[in-house]
Amino acid sequence: MKVVEIFTSINGESKRAGELAVFVRFAGCNLNCAYCDTKWANEPDTEYKDMTPEEIADYVIKQQVTNVTITGGEPLLQKNIEQLVALLMGSGHRVEIETNGSVDIDSIAWSKRPSFTVDYKSPSSGCESKMFMDNYSKVGADDVVKFVVGSKEDLDKARDIIKQYHLDQKSNVFVSPVWGDIEPAQIVEYMIENKLNDIKLQIQMHKIVWDPDKRGV
Repeated sequence: MKVVEIFTSINGESKRAGELAVFVRFAGCNLNCAYCDTKWANEPDTEYKDMTPEEIADYVIKQQVTNVTITGGEPLLQKNIEQLVALLMGSGHRVEIETNGSVDIDSIAWSKRPSFTVDYKSPSSGCESKMFMDNYSKVGADDVVKFVVGSKEDLDKARDIIKQYHLDQKSNVFVSPVWGDIEPAQIVEYMIENKLNDIKLQIQMHKIVWDPDKRGV
């Protein structure tokens, strides 16, 4: 498995924001979003360490941290991802997979299903047409759907998708600003105007605690 980063930090976003987590970041992605903040992990010449699921699980267990966030890149494209998840959940870890929304979250025969943070790529990403729309029918109470927004058009689309798939009634929904493109206050104003109940504004906490471009945090 192509690991570009493995480290312990806090979750900067999602439903366990602020909690300790071990991060496993894989190389490679099938999308190229305009606002991606980890493009370096998707470059063809990106350096990575080839690790087996057992080696990754051994590292995680030694950290004595319960939460594990598997990210990328697009982790669902990694071979043996189901084996890694089974090892981690079998050792008592809470596993979250951050996925870009283009891959069927049920395309893998999970022995025990992890929780998912599923992106919906907004119009400004340039990758909205690549979304696997059935994912938004499959998410449940343990999952998150995340909308990264940089404009009113993005907010309008987030509102429409939330309503179409009743996401506010069955899952956790977060709206997060594209760093530097839209002010959080604008999102709050939009939420008020559109009566977006049970939707959470989320700021990428790690970009406030550390330099926004710092890796390994």
